[in-house]
Amino acid sequence: QVQLLESGGGFVQPGDSLTLSCVASGRSISDLGMGWFRQAPGKEREFVAAIRWNGGITYYSESFKGRFTVSRGNSNNTVYLRLRNLRPEDTATYYCAADRSRPTYQTSAAHYPDAMSYDYWGQGTQVTVSS
Repeated sequence: QVQLLESGGGFVQPGDSLTLSCVASGRSISDLGMGWFRQAPGKEREFVAAIRWNGGITYYSESFKGRFTVSRGNSNNTVYLRLRNLRPEDTATYYCAADRSRPTYQTSAAHYPDAMSYDYWGQGTQVTVSS
């Protein structure tokens, strides 16, 4: 079992930056694929970014590439999502997720954006962007 706890959300102004953290407990996440998703009120959950189970290969939704950065700190069992140049439309609850499977390099690009690929989810952290 893996428990995930997100933090770092808050109320910010357009153009600001935030770093979200997802701390895992129960087992090491060093060999787990880790993803970030978000859900805005009245909208479906959408993929933001993920980092592969082995190594540092990252995957991003085209909508966020260049503004958001995912990384992992295996020594502290944490995965991060750096959000830059935030916009009001980035207002959402951001969720961290963990995936136990071992997709190949060839299948990872399709695997990680799929919310069904993940076995564990955190409770989310709210990000509100408003002037």
